[in-house]
Amino acid sequence: MLVGESGSGKTMALRMLAGLVVPDEGKIELEGETYYDSTRGHFVPPDRRSIGYMAQNYALFPHLSALENVAFGLRASGARRADARRRARAMLDRLEVADLADRRPSQMSGGQQQRVALARALVLEPRAILYDEPTTGLDPVVAAKVNHLIRDLQRRLGLTGVVVTHDLGSAFFVADRIAFLHDGRIRFVGPPEEARASTDPHLHEFLTAA
Repeated sequence: MLVGESGSGKTMALRMLAGLVVPDEGKIELEGETYYDSTRGHFVPPDRRSIGYMAQNYALFPHLSALENVAFGLRASGARRADARRRARAMLDRLEVADLADRRPSQMSGGQQQRVALARALVLEPRAILYDEPTTGLDPVVAAKVNHLIRDLQRRLGLTGVVVTHDLGSAFFVADRIAFLHDGRIRFVGPPEEARASTDPHLHEFLTAA
């Protein structure tokens, strides 16, 4: 879980992990596979990283149905149309939104769009998934359901998940570990319960103001 003030670098960090932005220096690894290493000039492009990315606005194609949105990545990866649609429908069913298969994004609520976007990311069977403010703009009831869904999926599927949020309630509920960013630098990394005991003044101010 990445938390911090607006402008602290949270979304930029996600975009670097996804391969959408190339860092100036450093190293990005996932389960022993190196995606970026500035010392070797090594960079793996986004489409070759086993990482799902759920953007803040969900980025669903407005002219496609939920089923077609979820199947899109599979088709782009070379799957046959029938197989892509079968796998897409199964993932929508797994996330309990199979009844939305024929609807376009404009016909869905924010929470429904969120689940369809999540299905699109998960159907590619990534080793990690990145969530950028997944509960922003949702009412408290729907946001709570989304948080439960993210936590349950992480534990049930064994995925590595990185969530960016301003919502500390979400952070302490979902996260196994919290990273606090301030002015582009990580000031704290650790279990949620240790965050409250941190002596870092910037983190203390952030928690107090939240």
